[in-house]
Amino acid sequence: MKNYLTYLFLFVTCLCFSQSPLVKAEVDTTSIRIGEQFEYKITVNETDNVIIPKLNEILGLEVVDTLKIDTLKNKLVRKYILTGFDSGAYYIPQQQVFIKNQAHLTDSLLINVASIAIDTTKVQKFPIKGIKAEPYQFDDFKNTIYWILAIFLIVGTVLYFALKRTDNQQTYTSEPLLAPYQEAIRSLKLLDGKLLWQNNKVKEYYSELTDIIRHFIERELHVPALETTTDGLLETLNDFSGTKAIDTDKETLQKLHKLLQQSDLVKFAKSKPLAHEIEADRNIAEHIIKNIKPKEIDTEQEIVNLQPVVIVEKPIVQKPSIWVKIVVISLLLALVIIIAAYVGKLAELSNTINNTVPYAQ
Repeated sequence: MKNYLTYLFLFVTCLCFSQSPLVKAEVDTTSIRIGEQFEYKITVNETDNVIIPKLNEILGLEVVDTLKIDTLKNKLVRKYILTGFDSGAYYIPQQQVFIKNQAHLTDSLLINVASIAIDTTKVQKFPIKGIKAEPYQFDDFKNTIYWILAIFLIVGTVLYFALKRTDNQQTYTSEPLLAPYQEAIRSLKLLDGKLLWQNNKVKEYYSELTDIIRHFIERELHVPALETTTDGLLETLNDFSGTKAIDTDKETLQKLHKLLQQSDLVKFAKSKPLAHEIEADRNIAEHIIKNIKPKEIDTEQEIVNLQPVVIVEKPIVQKPSIWVKIVVISLLLALVIIIAAYVGKLAELSNTINNTVPYAQ
């Protein structure tokens, strides 16, 4: 009976140990050279409620990467990539794995890190490199760029006004000034060639037609006909006719009044005259131009009454030549550069003083 109980106890104990979860740590190699990598693996024979921690810092070794946990045949496997950069023997300490809230420890492993033998007689030697300067930034050249832009702006402004073409260098194309009557007749012919009212532009046609007449009266009689209203212009012409200052008749003034009223109706009341009415107004305009002119004066009497006039010529101001302008611009440019350099030195000196003087405690 005692033997039976002993065998039963041993069987139950073996059964419990065989079913207990197993935690194992292993490496693919125990000897590496400096800088080589090796794999460290933790295997757990359980998949439920298992916590495998990350590796902490290991003396003499570095963790390069921590891989994800893999499940393989009811096992959990976590791999780590390690390396070492100092020769010597280093231990990977025991790692604590929690299985169903119970802590299990792995074995500690010894890793040998060997140095690499170097034949110094075959190594190519290089001279010691100097201190590497910091990369340039925009702030290093900010003040210089601002000064350059200011100088270019000043010089460009001076060049623009100094080398600008003067009035006497400009060429103009001019035509001989026509007499008021000739200009008015020419303008009427040009208006006929535009074919405005034939293209349903009656308003533009009457506007130009009345402007031609007003411009003719303004040049011929020296009155502000373009800025005067219809009633004001007719009142002025009636006054001239009453004082016999112009050679015309009442019929011509009545036709002018009728034409200006017709033009106002077309421009402001949207009146649409017929074709024969437009042609009649065109002929009336030419009749007005031919029959309004200032009264001729007695030239002999005018010459007698004329007083002698003293003509004073305006002195000719000689403008500087191009070489004088270039010299002046060069002097201005040199002055601006000197001022910019002086201001830059003052700014540099101020920064040096600010950096060397200690702050008040």
